[in-house]
Amino acid sequence: MRTKMPRIAPLQDGGLDEAATALLAPMAKSGRVLNIFRTMAQHTDLARRWMVFANHILGKSTLSARDRELLILRIGFLCQAEYEWGQHVAIARRIGMSDEEILLAKSGPATAGISEIDQLLLQATDELHADAHVSDATWAGLSKHYSTQQLMDLVFTVGQYNLVSMALNSFGVQLDEGISGWDMGLKE
Repeated sequence: MRTKMPRIAPLQDGGLDEAATALLAPMAKSGRVLNIFRTMAQHTDLARRWMVFANHILGKSTLSARDRELLILRIGFLCQAEYEWGQHVAIARRIGMSDEEILLAKSGPATAGISEIDQLLLQATDELHADAHVSDATWAGLSKHYSTQQLMDLVFTVGQYNLVSMALNSFGVQLDEGISGWDMGLKE
């Protein structure tokens, strides 16, 4: 996290207008509205449209949940988005990823002894972050394991969470209660 205070304050329940109340209502029913959504509620038109795309990436992607989370964790780490890292470590744990698997997102594609698929996923993320392009060699390797739709979802997953990381870092979105950030109790 690059700012110690929010630059854009997350809306609190007493300060919600009608549009923000409607935007956050589905999350409120589940019992918890995260700071990212309370912050995005400052611009409900943008938030509604962004959430459609975000919902595809997080819930309707053709990638496995594990592959998706590895990509998200890596781009969050590369962008130094502590909020994103903390939230997605929690998600990765819920889907059964081990600390060792999660920490691959920090150590990256050069980590000794990792699978070819993990190496390719991490390499693609690094390449997209570095110059917005997956190299021919990485694409060819990924193409042996993933369908065209999965390759498209891979690129859009990294792009979505690069964008989200930029927003989180720039808006100063603060960690939610119960999310400890970079360490998350990982066994390094």
